[in-house]
Amino acid sequence: MTITMLAALGTLFLAAFGAATVLPFQSEVVFAAMAVEEVAPLWLLVTVASVGNTLGSVVNYAMGLFIEHWKASRWFPVTEKQLARAQDWYARWGVWTLLLSWAPFGDGFTVVAGIMRTNFWLFLGLVAIAKTGRFLLLAWALA
Repeated sequence: MTITMLAALGTLFLAAFGAATVLPFQSEVVFAAMAVEEVAPLWLLVTVASVGNTLGSVVNYAMGLFIEHWKASRWFPVTEKQLARAQDWYARWGVWTLLLSWAPFGDGFTVVAGIMRTNFWLFLGLVAIAKTGRFLLLAWALA
């Protein structure tokens, strides 16, 4: 593995990680560009992007676990009403919403999973399936 490939994979990891957090990143564009340019084998790109994206969602989960500490802050990004609505929605539909964590609005589900104290291993498994599935479909579309 060359240094150039390692740098590209590191960039992909960071883009995928950032995209899974509440930060405004787009990992699909980075993934697609690297796949088209064949900077690394497709299976490796899928693996790195999936791991990065899943770990980014773990950050969201952790944020949800500690949200009570941040709610009083004036920088808190949602209202009490929005937070209550998200919790009600998650309570109604359950952990299966985590299979939508790949979607643009899915980052919120991963935060709410932390708020609702979802079993971490169940959370991790469902999010990993969702995130990996998205990159597999993208790889298939680019192949």
